[in-house]
Amino acid sequence: MRAAGMEVQGLKSQSFAVNFGAVIDSDAKLTEFLPALREADWLALDTEADSLHAYPEKLCLIQMSTAQGDRLIDPLAGMDLQPLWLELKKHQLILHGGDYDLRLLRKNHGFVPNRIFDTMLASRLLGEREFGLGSLVKKHLGVVLEKGSQKADWSKRPLTPRMEEYARADTLHLKPLSDILQELLRQKQRLGWLEQSCDRLIAECAIPTPSEPDLVWRLKGSHKLARASLAVLREIWRWREQEAVAANKPPYFVLSHEALVDISSAVIEHRPIDKWLPRYFSPRRKDGLSEAIQKGLTLAPTEHPEILRFQSRRHTEVQRQRFAQLEQRRNNRATELDLDPTLIASRATLLALADDWDRHQGDLMDWQRELLLP
Repeated sequence: MRAAGMEVQGLKSQSFAVNFGAVIDSDAKLTEFLPALREADWLALDTEADSLHAYPEKLCLIQMSTAQGDRLIDPLAGMDLQPLWLELKKHQLILHGGDYDLRLLRKNHGFVPNRIFDTMLASRLLGEREFGLGSLVKKHLGVVLEKGSQKADWSKRPLTPRMEEYARADTLHLKPLSDILQELLRQKQRLGWLEQSCDRLIAECAIPTPSEPDLVWRLKGSHKLARASLAVLREIWRWREQEAVAANKPPYFVLSHEALVDISSAVIEHRPIDKWLPRYFSPRRKDGLSEAIQKGLTLAPTEHPEILRFQSRRHTEVQRQRFAQLEQRRNNRATELDLDPTLIASRATLLALADDWDRHQGDLMDWQRELLLP
């Protein structure tokens, strides 16, 4: 998913006719569409959410393209989407940068696909350094995509004609693009790399990210705060979460991360906090913020959060030598193959492998392991 759709400008190449039919927003329309979906030889998919406008975010639109045309499906229309998920399970889905889409579909509807072809992953495994959808379709298809508004509220109904065009363009070119990338990968004997990488992406996105209660409220910059300030920060973060959910607005609409950290420091030092409050901050919210601050201030020192101190592990000389060898081997292979070295292994992965290869080599995909072996 990209933050907003893209408008086609100067279209030069198109593999199928665009179908600007009605949005699928009823059980009857979905039932009518399913036979065509069932017979589709290929399926390109994208999603839109309302993360800039609502909290928590929700899936607002599903875009699909097949050889028969493209469709928009409205998951907010109260339809029974189970038949759709069952049918999508049978297809390989063509996505671009699909990690966000997969997490959104799993979180909102419990859907996890069986097979995907991610054009962003494919382009990176070919050595592309500009792997945004706009850059790729311009290079490989001669199509210029004009970026649309990145602040569209996809939960609004009805969708405007312009929003529909933006949304449809997200999947319009994925099939011809995937065909080109697939052939290039085959020529470089890297198609297996993509298959493994796509399988890994599906597996990672299918696992819910656990929230750690003692970490979620530790915002950027909070590591500089004293324990008393951390106690205040924790309480006003909890208050902000409640406000955001009640207002159905992202938390930064209530107070920014930076403001929370600055306020937590200021109240301990008996400094005024008004300069960090938005101009239009209701009396009710001021009272709620004050109550949260007082709750943090009245906690006993024994109840204050601990200051987290991350200590890097000291490596032996042998481990440092193994790391240097692995890093050099990775960098050499990346240069030979014209790849981003981190695709083969990140620094953290190399450190873990240098510490204990047998224990951590199972975390690598087969193609990564083969490139790192002597």
